[in-house]
Amino acid sequence: MNILHVLFKTSIGKKITMAVTGFILFGFVIGHLSGNLQIFAHPDKINAYAHLLESLGPGLWVIRAFLLVVTAIHIWLAAQLTLENRAARKDGYGKQITLRATLASRYMRWTGFIVLLFIVYHILHFTARVTHGSEAYPMTVLADGTPVRDVHSMMILGFQQPLLSIFYLLSIALLSWHLSHGLVSMFQSLGLKTRVWTRFLERFSVIVCILYFLGNAWIVIAAMTGQVRIQNPTVAGFACRDKCEICGARDAAAVAENETKAEDGQS
Repeated sequence: MNILHVLFKTSIGKKITMAVTGFILFGFVIGHLSGNLQIFAHPDKINAYAHLLESLGPGLWVIRAFLLVVTAIHIWLAAQLTLENRAARKDGYGKQITLRATLASRYMRWTGFIVLLFIVYHILHFTARVTHGSEAYPMTVLADGTPVRDVHSMMILGFQQPLLSIFYLLSIALLSWHLSHGLVSMFQSLGLKTRVWTRFLERFSVIVCILYFLGNAWIVIAAMTGQVRIQNPTVAGFACRDKCEICGARDAAAVAENETKAEDGQS
């Protein structure tokens, strides 16, 4: 039997494929969070990381295309399995048995839909860079003189907007809930969920997803409250200090140059 037929046409094949694509996407969001947490280090850290990714050139777009295909397959299979579950419902006792699963599936569909909208906006905001004006996407220079996109400032500028931050936190909360249910379903589809460790698996999934949410929320709240600050002198909201132990002499010199220009402009 054709392997593609098994994976995309049979019920068990669809569940396995959905579990595998879900695992790939879960690995991506964890890696994405790990990269974003570099915002708490020196700005050069996350800016150099983003520049490294951009330097992959076509390779980066291959990775992006792969993730988009995986996401599309995951969503398509979710819709297929939902329709199959609806068609398989029966009256009486069978209906009572599927009631709980149906409610869970309904929530998964809605959270998945909202998360999809968030992903589209997130790509338009930080990847395509078309949702805001050019001032929201500044450039900077690394310590070695390499000109790069100032992702550090881009993130702070974005999360200083209350409505955007609320939408982001809501989306991440729904994604975390989606993952907590999806991780358990993934192990079940792969035949790895047993009575012996079901409770451990469920608790582990909840803990991982709570930590995932808190990690993302920490970034947003830190940007909103000024725990992390813009350290690029060319960006509105620049809040570095003279002799700054965080930015170093390079940014301190930029502060002095900025002040000199301001004084010359007033004279």
